Amino acid sequence: MLLNYFKIGFRNLWKNKRFSAINLLGLSIGMAAAILILLWIQHELSYDRFYSDQDRLYKAMNRAAFDGKLQVWGTTPKILGKTLKAEYPEIEYMSRTDDNKALMKVGEKRINGSGMFTDPDFLHIFSFKLKQGNIDKVLDGTYSIVITESTAKKLFGDEDPMGKIISMNPYTTASNFTVTGVLEDLPDNTRFKFDYLLPWLYMKQLGWDDDWWGNNSISTFVKLKPNVNVAALNAKIKDVTITHSNRGEDTEVFLHPMSKLRLWSQFDNGVLVGGRISLVKLFAVIAGLILLIACINFMNLSTARSEKRAREVGIRKVVGAQRGSLIGQFLGESVLLTLISGMVALILVQLTLPSFNTLVTKVLFVPYNNTWFWVIAIGFILFTGILAGSYPAFYLSSFRPIRVLKGTMHKVQALVTPRKLLVVTQFTIAIVLIVATIIIRQQIKYAQDRDAGYNRSNLGYVFLTKEINKNYDLISQSLLNSGAVLSLSKTSSPITENWSNSWGIKWEGKDENSKIVLDRFCTDGNLIKTAGFTLVKGRDINLNEFPGDSLSALINESAAKVMGFADPIGKTFGDMDEKWTIVGVVKDMIIASPYSPKLPMIIAGPKGWFNVLHIRLNPERSTADNMKAMETVFKKFNPEYPFDFSFVDTEYEKKFSDEQRIGTLASLFAGLTIFISCLGLFALATYMAENRVKEIGVRKVLGASILSITTLLSKDFLALVLVSIFIATPIAWWAMHTWLKDFNYRISIQWWVFILAGAGAVLIALATVSYNSIKAAMSNPTKSLRSE
Repeated sequence: MLLNYFKIGFRNLWKNKRFSAINLLGLSIGMAAAILILLWIQHELSYDRFYSDQDRLYKAMNRAAFDGKLQVWGTTPKILGKTLKAEYPEIEYMSRTDDNKALMKVGEKRINGSGMFTDPDFLHIFSFKLKQGNIDKVLDGTYSIVITESTAKKLFGDEDPMGKIISMNPYTTASNFTVTGVLEDLPDNTRFKFDYLLPWLYMKQLGWDDDWWGNNSISTFVKLKPNVNVAALNAKIKDVTITHSNRGEDTEVFLHPMSKLRLWSQFDNGVLVGGRISLVKLFAVIAGLILLIACINFMNLSTARSEKRAREVGIRKVVGAQRGSLIGQFLGESVLLTLISGMVALILVQLTLPSFNTLVTKVLFVPYNNTWFWVIAIGFILFTGILAGSYPAFYLSSFRPIRVLKGTMHKVQALVTPRKLLVVTQFTIAIVLIVATIIIRQQIKYAQDRDAGYNRSNLGYVFLTKEINKNYDLISQSLLNSGAVLSLSKTSSPITENWSNSWGIKWEGKDENSKIVLDRFCTDGNLIKTAGFTLVKGRDINLNEFPGDSLSALINESAAKVMGFADPIGKTFGDMDEKWTIVGVVKDMIIASPYSPKLPMIIAGPKGWFNVLHIRLNPERSTADNMKAMETVFKKFNPEYPFDFSFVDTEYEKKFSDEQRIGTLASLFAGLTIFISCLGLFALATYMAENRVKEIGVRKVLGASILSITTLLSKDFLALVLVSIFIATPIAWWAMHTWLKDFNYRISIQWWVFILAGAGAVLIALATVSYNSIKAAMSNPTKSLRSE
């Protein structure tokens, strides 16, 4: 029976090749787009969920009230992990991680590596596969190192790396480390990105393992023993910081599931409200909508051809066919077409996956060798086939044979029909996506055009090394003499990142009970000139002109307002166990997110700490000449390190990458939605024109113009698009208003966006149906009326 359904189905598909091809193309594109999105969703959902006992893995988080609102952050004091492990038996393993970058040297080979300091329990918590080494001992020694396979390949080639020496300089202190373990390269769906692991003991030996409860600078992870009640444990550990700190910290500690870090990390007033999961849900909806639009094409064309299939249905019913068998036949046709479309869709996915991976910056692949993939794929195809064929099957099988065979079956001229509803649904979805694309791009442009508070052009930085610090005077003078550099300034972090803040900064008049967080930045001087800050009052920090500037500081306008200083120049504040004197006020700047308010910031002077050298390049020379001149200087005075210069404008643009990716994907899928909708509209218009060919012939004989006939054939479709515009407008407004609420710095939704999207939809629909309408209007009436 099933085979018979497929035979009849194939015969009918072949008989109507043009409409079958349109259905095939629409379903194939729709399914391919849905598969790509589902691959991305599966990757997102798998993030940090592949570890053994992943339901027992947690990250320690902090929660405290600032300015009357609870804030949550993921960095912790270094001492927290030790305390938790020692005092709470529910914890089986504990490991801290602190990110690090270092030059790795083996003989003449040198690479810049990224790694972490971590405790020996790290590999017991996170089940990364250790290819060589003993998991219980690889991080026990002070000078041990665990490296990844690819790092081993770069440094040792095909040699066995175990027991070999790697020279490194973490924390600018050169040491030799012995390879005690080799890990398989990390999967793409993990939050950890490292080339090596170094033991926490080494950090402790350098004196960097402090016991200060106020220094939230590292990450702490734990693995709980089986069957531990996490809620009860959170209640027990909540006050661990308050209990142990002698500096008045009132921070609460809690454990957040490792499996939720990727998708559920957004807190509002201390309460978990969502995060990246909203993006996953959004694209799941988009995948469903694209597939629905492709299925609507099939439904519309199948029901539009009902008159041609009505006689077939009538004859089958007369010879004894039951309605159930007819439904099975029509669903069989639908599933057959969907099976063919599914195969074409997989080919399209394979062809487009490299470009899609580039777009989403992931390594997605179709797991053809996975049994579950084929089970899900077949289920997906069957679901799509049944979804697309269900309405046509039930509609066609409902025809009464007597009316059909007598020719008395007539079309219902209702104001609202299922076919009209389906067309309206298609274009409503398309218009919503057009509006979303426009608003997303507006929001990105709005943030990009926002004044950052400094001049990003011709500004860059390098990370400081021991040799750069040692030869700094010679390097700075050589760079200035080269003509490539106008000014330099050491800083605590890149100007595009905030590595430090504090609520413990004190100043005259501050309420002792208030907890106001200020961003903290450090400079050795000349920062205003180098970064291009706008000076509002006072002067820059400059030790050459003002030898007493070691404890001088700058603040921005927001900090001056928070501190309540009408004239901040000469005022002091306490921070880092020092008393700093304010010598200048600069305009507010964007350091972290361009979508957030500009935050109050203090910029401590030369007695601060420094990790980065910012360099202002000469704009009158070419970038290539400037880079060549700088590389010559750094190779001379810092020969061990490859020259690695980062441009600030490039780093700043990376802040928009997520939103730009969303905008590009929205544009892509909006385009696909419109294309699939137009395919269906084109086929429907073609079929309607063919059905009315005699009517058109009569009208032409009676003197109707091409314009009047074109209008007659197009007006019904355009009316449906206009209805779609009215339905889509409030839906699009609500969706984008909800999305924009996540941004503190955002655009207002303008009315013209909806006009533009609606006009675009009308023009696209008009262009789609006009071809067939004009073709029908220009046809020779004698051909259609010769038999009359």
